[in-house]
Amino acid sequence: MSIFKGSGVAIVTPMRDNGEVNYDEFAKLLEFQIAKGTDAIIVCGTTGESSTLTHEEHLETIRYCTEVVAGRVPVVAGTGSNCTETAIYLSKEAEKFGVDGLLLVSPYYNKATQNGLYAHFKAVADSVKLPILLYNVPGRTSCNILPETIVRLCKEVENIVGVKEASGNINQIAHLAAIGAGIVDIYSGNDDQIVPIMSLGGIGVISVLANVAPAQTHEICQRYLDGDAKGSCKCQLEAMELCNALFCEVNPIPVKKALSLMGMIEGGLRRPLTEMEPENVKRLEKAMRTYGIL
Repeated sequence: MSIFKGSGVAIVTPMRDNGEVNYDEFAKLLEFQIAKGTDAIIVCGTTGESSTLTHEEHLETIRYCTEVVAGRVPVVAGTGSNCTETAIYLSKEAEKFGVDGLLLVSPYYNKATQNGLYAHFKAVADSVKLPILLYNVPGRTSCNILPETIVRLCKEVENIVGVKEASGNINQIAHLAAIGAGIVDIYSGNDDQIVPIMSLGGIGVISVLANVAPAQTHEICQRYLDGDAKGSCKCQLEAMELCNALFCEVNPIPVKKALSLMGMIEGGLRRPLTEMEPENVKRLEKAMRTYGIL
């Protein structure tokens, strides 16, 4: 049974001007997402600036998210780490809060072998009962989870059920789909590849775009799931200018600026992330106006 199908938002973590997590704004963002049809909330991922949250903040953000969502849509908590024991700790704590699943990024910096990746993910999965999605994003981690390793984990570890594929390598993802059909739930990790990956058997996206366009991102996925591939493709292509603008600087700098422009959040980013360059803000504003969300 899949954790969810459709559009899961990789939600931002709003900050106050003093750098503290702004839970009031976070609650408003969660309500906005649910009202606009988002199919799942993915909390404390890359877009949520998990790498600069303390363990206490990380867990409190997950707990608060679960409390506010209150079972209305699935909550998937990012609990990955380059330290296996830390990932186990975060995962066990998140399980206590009642999340519906976990997202485990591949260990960054260590650059583990494929056997090391298997051992890492299996150890974390064995420590909890929750369904788990792997997160393959070699552009950030310098570590690529190969299709064979993903399939092996999903076959041999009962509660590892799928992957957020953000490698951007369609050939690799097609190979994964071919050898993992019926075994691996595949989610696009890139907003510009939702339809291509769903055409290979993917069941949705874990999305940055959905932060600012939740209804539209849901529609891209739902149309495809409903058999309207042409309509889904049209929606995907209409979003491309905004997708590109949301990644003209490193995520989540642009999406947080976009939410600020929409009046959804006020605070900024945790260092070492800094404010968006003025010329890129203009590009982002133009794309948002063209797409009709500003």
